[in-house]
Amino acid sequence: MIRWRWGTVVAARREWRGSLELDVTVDARHPSDPPSVRALAYPALVGAPRPGDRVLLNLNALALGLGTGGYALVVAVPDRLPEDVEAPGHVVKARYTPLQAIVLAADEEASPLRGALAGAVSLDGMPVVVADLHSALPAVVAGALAARPGARIAYVMTDGGALPAWFSRTLDGLRPLLAGTVTTGQAFGGDLESTNVHSGLLAARHGLHADLAIVTQGPGNLGTGTSWGFSGVAAGEAVNAVAALGGRPVAAPRISDADPRPRHRGVSHHSLTAFGRVALAPASLVMPSDLSPALSSAVREALAALCPPHTLVEVPSADLGAALADLPVKLSTMGRTFEQDSAYFLSAAAAGRCAADMSATA
Repeated sequence: MIRWRWGTVVAARREWRGSLELDVTVDARHPSDPPSVRALAYPALVGAPRPGDRVLLNLNALALGLGTGGYALVVAVPDRLPEDVEAPGHVVKARYTPLQAIVLAADEEASPLRGALAGAVSLDGMPVVVADLHSALPAVVAGALAARPGARIAYVMTDGGALPAWFSRTLDGLRPLLAGTVTTGQAFGGDLESTNVHSGLLAARHGLHADLAIVTQGPGNLGTGTSWGFSGVAAGEAVNAVAALGGRPVAAPRISDADPRPRHRGVSHHSLTAFGRVALAPASLVMPSDLSPALSSAVREALAALCPPHTLVEVPSADLGAALADLPVKLSTMGRTFEQDSAYFLSAAAAGRCAADMSATA
């Protein structure tokens, strides 16, 4: 199940919040092993490796060629273990794995937010954009801030993709634009921690004082190419959670005319399943009003089939290109840039605009 390898750190490369990228030579155990790799270390878990350190590596993601996981991962620096960190939390993430981590949940007794969250039961009508892929996050932020500059936006990260929020360079670059990040379920590394999406949404509203929130999985996406075998199913569950807590769900369907796979062109089958079959509560289902004629017709027909219970909302998006261009991070989805798949990013931005307009009237 795990490709264990020893390695030696040669040099440090990039560093961003919570992550350290390294060049590491590999002690080969198999003819296919590369002589050296890019490796990623999370200093909060394993310490900060230095050149010359011997490290224990997991080569699984690299060997499988995973698109968002082209790293070997540093599991330990066995000859120089980090010091113990005494912390008040008792919530365990990545439970019963060798790297289970203890964090302080925003609503547990030792948290400074305990008083604000202990009795919190409602989002007070806060709009929440729900999207499938992590790559939608910056576009939603751009659309929301274009409509309501200065809005407090919280990101609620689910555990369908990467578990450490630190993996995301996009999230690191967006930090100045966000009120904060809440990591939910088995995910960890956010500004606040929560046990599930429901408590994470409440933490976003009452802990980060968000005007609106965005829910997506972390970087990466698990899919088997079958109708139900994909991690984005959780987007439908998030819609239900928002509604159960008295929020206003805004569904951001995955729209593209550039994806080479037929099942993801127009409206992705992931969105049709998550919002059409898993989401039982009504949501505002957003599409741009100014897509190309052929794409617009196909998208409108697909989304109209989900209404009711949802309400189809068409939002202008063409003018949001400037807001997307001004983002401090690069836009990329499945390796495609804005120029290569503008419909995808403009659709996500339109959902952000819709939510921001709602928040102004909350």
